[in-house]
Amino acid sequence: MTPPLKVLFLQGPPTAFWRELAAALEAAGHATAKVSLHLGDALYWRRPGATRYRGTPADWPAWLEAFCERERVTDILYFADRLPYHVAAAEIAERRGMRVWAIENGYLRPDWLTLEPFAMGRNSRFPRDPDRLRDLAQGQEAPDRKVRFNHGFLREAASDVGYNLAMLVGRPLYPHFDNDRYYPAIVDYLCWAPNTWRKLARRRECARVEALCTSGKLDYTLLAMQLQSDYQIRASSDYVHLSEMLEEVIGTLAAHADPARHLVVKGHPLDSGWENWPKVMADIARRHGVAERVHWLDGGHLGSLLRGAASVITVNSTVGLHSLRLRVPILTLGSAVYDIAGLTHQGGLATFWQTPEPVDHALYKTLETAMAARIQVRGSFYDPAGRRAAAEAITRRLEQPEIYWPG
Repeated sequence: MTPPLKVLFLQGPPTAFWRELAAALEAAGHATAKVSLHLGDALYWRRPGATRYRGTPADWPAWLEAFCERERVTDILYFADRLPYHVAAAEIAERRGMRVWAIENGYLRPDWLTLEPFAMGRNSRFPRDPDRLRDLAQGQEAPDRKVRFNHGFLREAASDVGYNLAMLVGRPLYPHFDNDRYYPAIVDYLCWAPNTWRKLARRRECARVEALCTSGKLDYTLLAMQLQSDYQIRASSDYVHLSEMLEEVIGTLAAHADPARHLVVKGHPLDSGWENWPKVMADIARRHGVAERVHWLDGGHLGSLLRGAASVITVNSTVGLHSLRLRVPILTLGSAVYDIAGLTHQGGLATFWQTPEPVDHALYKTLETAMAARIQVRGSFYDPAGRRAAAEAITRRLEQPEIYWPG
C-alpha cells in the first residue's frame, strides 16, 4: 500500500490540467498543495489552498525549502522544467530526498505527455545505453500509437494567449515574478499578423517546393526548425541563436554534400515570425553560393516530407522520433533523449552529408517501448478526455516511484 503523498504543484500548463490532476490525486487519498507564481498560474488552478509567492527570485530557494519542510512535501510537479524557479526546486528536492517531476508535451506526440524525474533534454536521466533500454523495455507492451485525443490549434493558441495576458495584467499582485521568456509576450503575439502576410506571399513557392519533395524529383535533406524561445534550444543545445545552426548546416552543405543534394528547411508551425528565418536562411545560402539548393517551407505534411527525404537534421526536436520511426537517417545537433548509437548519426555534419548512419529499427522500437513504460503517459493537456486519462495515469505513476527510483 502506497503511503499517502503530499504533492506540491508549481507552474503548470495553460489549461485546467493541474487542477484536474490534483483532484485525481486527492480522490486516491493523497494531499496536494499549490504555489502560484503569477496570475495566469493562479487563474487556471481555481481551487482552494493555493499559496501566492510574491517574493523575489533570489529569496525563492530558501522560501520554497521552508515551505516543503513545513508542509511535509513528498513530490513536486512542474511544467517548463528549466524555468529558474523549477531548477531551484529540483536542487532542493534532490538535497532533501523528495521526488520531483517534470511534466511536458510528450516525446511520442500526439496523444502522449512526458513525466520525467527531475528534468528533460540535456538534464534528462533517461538512459541512452542500448543495453539499459532493452532492460527497461523487457516484458513491456509496445505503445498503441492510435490517436485518441484531438484538439485544434485555436484552442491551444487561445489558452496560451489568455495565460500570458493574465500574467501581464497580474503583475501588481506578483511584482517580482521573472517569466524568463526569450521574447516579450505581447510583442511576440503582435508578430503573428505580419508573419501571416509573409506566409501568404510565400505560398506559391512553398507549394512548389512541397510538390517537388513529395514527387520524388528532389534529392533533399530535411531540416526541422525549432523555436528560438524553447528551453530545448536555450538549455539543451550549444547554440545561443538558431542562426548559428543555420550557418553551420548550410556551410557544411556547401563544403561536403553532393552538388545534387538540396536542403529543405521546414519552419516551426508555432513560430510567431519575430525572427525572419526565411530571410536569414536565404542570406546565409547566398553567402555560401548554394542559394538554388536551399529552400524554405511553411507547413507541409510532415510524414510525406520525411518519407521523401534522404536524411533529416534537427537540434533535438521530436521530429527526430518520427524520422526514426520511418527509418530515415538523422543527425541531432543538440542533446536529445533519442540521440543513441544505432539510432542517430554519431559523427559530425561533414560525414553525415556523405555517409549517414542507418537506423536500427529494432532498437528504435525498444526505445519507444521503454519510453512509454517509463517516461510517457497517454493523454493531453487540452482535450478533456485526454486530461482525465493523463490525470489517472500520472496518479498511478506517482504511487509507483520504484519505476524511476529503484530501491
